[in-house]
Amino acid sequence: MKKNSIKNTRINGEVQRELSNIIRSEIKDPRIDPMTSVVTVEVAPDLKTCKAYISVLGDKESQKKTILGLKSAEGFIRGRLAQTVNLRNTPLIIFVLDQSIEYGVNMSKLIDSVNKKTSSDEVSSSDEVSSSDEDSSSDEASTSDENTNNDKEN
Repeated sequence: MKKNSIKNTRINGEVQRELSNIIRSEIKDPRIDPMTSVVTVEVAPDLKTCKAYISVLGDKESQKKTILGLKSAEGFIRGRLAQTVNLRNTPLIIFVLDQSIEYGVNMSKLIDSVNKKTSSDEVSSSDEVSSSDEDSSSDEASTSDENTNNDKEN
């Protein structure tokens, strides 16, 4: 079976759904943060191993505690997974902390800060341009007034 076959994709989705349900409703470990989600699951084609990418909303300490709690409850999770998902082999679960959501939030903040800086720079530069336009138009007006006064004198 190929890694990205239709069968493997369906198995990944089913394992992810059940793993999410088990973590959310059946594990009572206080180390596991309530804002824990299963981002993606990659089951090996031989169904022996499974990498579960876990995202935890919180600080670094709660992320570490959650991963430790999940690793200690791996046997229970694997047993519940065997009962709910009918597979030839129940995969050994490897929990990996997924930083992609946090990384995305940080990138969003950086992009927003750059956009703020460029918009404020554009506003200040447009103010400078408009004030210099006003200065030059007032200079032209005073020059034309002087020219008309010189014409009247001649």
